[in-house]
Amino acid sequence: MKKVSILDVVEKSGVSLVTVSRVLNNVGTVRESNRQKVLQAIKDLDYRPNSAARSLARGSTGLIGLTLETLKDTVFDGIVHTVNQSLEESGYFLALSIFSRAEGDPDQKTNFLFQEDRVDGIIVLSLLDEENYVMELKRKKIPFVIIDNHVANSRALTVNVDNYIGGLEATKHLIELGHTRIAHVSGPDHFLSVRERKRGYEKALSDAGLSPLIVTHTESFGIRSGFDVAKAWMQSGIIPTAVFAGDDGLALGVMEAFQSEGYKIPDDLSVIGYDDQVFAAEIHPRLTTIRQPMEQMGQHAVRLLLKLIQGSKRNTSVVLQPKLIVRESTAICLKKD
Repeated sequence: MKKVSILDVVEKSGVSLVTVSRVLNNVGTVRESNRQKVLQAIKDLDYRPNSAARSLARGSTGLIGLTLETLKDTVFDGIVHTVNQSLEESGYFLALSIFSRAEGDPDQKTNFLFQEDRVDGIIVLSLLDEENYVMELKRKKIPFVIIDNHVANSRALTVNVDNYIGGLEATKHLIELGHTRIAHVSGPDHFLSVRERKRGYEKALSDAGLSPLIVTHTESFGIRSGFDVAKAWMQSGIIPTAVFAGDDGLALGVMEAFQSEGYKIPDDLSVIGYDDQVFAAEIHPRLTTIRQPMEQMGQHAVRLLLKLIQGSKRNTSVVLQPKLIVRESTAICLKKD
């Protein structure tokens, strides 16, 4: 049986290919009588446009790019998965570009996705070199949305999680458990999210009439960084009853360091992380953390980008709320100052 094509719809409806394309893409500049002819032809032929036909109708590539620096992060992995699924539902394909900061890598301007006519739009996921990317995308007039941007008060269209609230809620949870000696191990402070989580931590302490025990920025995220920081604290005689870690890897490193010195978690030390990585629910004790709404982040980014591609000017950035996930690594403070 011959597969029905868009040209069959053109012949059946008696209108032009341009008109059929506009009807398929819900463009408003089509006379109602012609729209009904096309819709009736689609129904009679049982025509189902595939992604290639949609691309032809749009006069576009049918590709959306997503560029990021790493996939070694289950939150990013979840965002990419959701973006891919959302794009498939809209008839687009995802083109993924992982930008490495290794020495000798080409300049970002040579990135495949940043060449004209390669993609219809780009989702930028948490790139440190954000300002240069934004300048290049604007120069080439490529529609884009940024997830987890690092420039304060960015004028770009962004999808973010309220990291200030996340830091505030994490620290309030520890305070409500009776902790007053609360340390914070952060990530690199060139990340806006890191600075906002720290600001939330400081605000929660201030509201409770407390001061930070110690705040340590690390050069990178991850288990080893958290482990080294906690060891340095103990060697300096700094023993908190609770730690708010800026990401789950840092939290796990802190836990391992204190456990290696005979401390029990959460009896001697409560630890809360951030992100709700997959391993957070699998380690022992299971990690209390702040969950990032990765599915919503991906869905909103796709929605905003497709609206931009369709020419919408009434778009606003999105700020999503994180969620406290209480597990076994935090408990009531049994030690009094």
